[in-house]
Amino acid sequence: MLDRLTGMSAFVMAAESGSYASAAERLGISPQMVAKHVAALEHRLGARLLNRTTRRQSLTELGNAYYERCKHIVSEAQAADSLAQIMSDTPRGKLKVTAPVTFGSYSLMPFVTIFLRHHPGVEIDLHLTDRYVDLVEEGYEVAFRIGPLANSSLTARPLAPYRLLACAAPDYLAQRGTPCTPADLENHECLGYAYWSRPADREWQFSKDGIVYKAPVASRLQVNESKALLSAALDGFGIVLGAEDFLEPALRSGELVRLLADFDAPNRPMHLLYTANRQRTAKLRNFIDAALSHFAG
Repeated sequence: MLDRLTGMSAFVMAAESGSYASAAERLGISPQMVAKHVAALEHRLGARLLNRTTRRQSLTELGNAYYERCKHIVSEAQAADSLAQIMSDTPRGKLKVTAPVTFGSYSLMPFVTIFLRHHPGVEIDLHLTDRYVDLVEEGYEVAFRIGPLANSSLTARPLAPYRLLACAAPDYLAQRGTPCTPADLENHECLGYAYWSRPADREWQFSKDGIVYKAPVASRLQVNESKALLSAALDGFGIVLGAEDFLEPALRSGELVRLLADFDAPNRPMHLLYTANRQRTAKLRNFIDAALSHFAG
């Protein structure tokens, strides 16, 4: 007989993620097991909870009402299970973290491995994505977010701004010349980063002595992945505006040259987010404190 609470957890995850496969990935079980748990609940209730086709699934009327109750039950059960950790000073257990892709790969990952070495009882499930992540709905305990924040009930702790630099390969500069002012960028190939939710920026902003300079930019190449943009820049195709940590190895080796060094490139605000009303376990408290110290600037 399948455990009813586990079945509720599987059903809630399937309803929120939109498929058995996505639910299985987040739960660490097989899609077939997710299906068995949902089927067991439906058998117990004598009614369907999910309408499923080969292309999509949707909640039935009963499924929608049952989902709201199950979500509350699962949340309370998780809170109860975490009481021992909350009362303990020893960090242990799995911590779910999300962060933007480039920052996570090049700036956050060294911090994560150091944290895990210092806390052998902790596991970290790190999900890197550039889309907006709803911490409460998707079950994440902490998130790093770059850019302006929307009003929300989350606690936001400021970190050091995300510093950007403009760079190009020596071959590109030899062919096209070196821009001396932000206005010069209008005559250059400026590689565009296409965000998940919007097109690439058509304007790069720089500042000097308190004055902001807005530079119209354009490129025939727009990519939604930083390493691909870096490859194009290294190939001498254009100018890239990217994170300092990400570009630093290529700058150090001379494969890229920093441009407009007399101007400050745009710095984007960065915050550490977590739910304000969450009972914080030792693992979460220690992670927050360590992250604030490491990325405080």
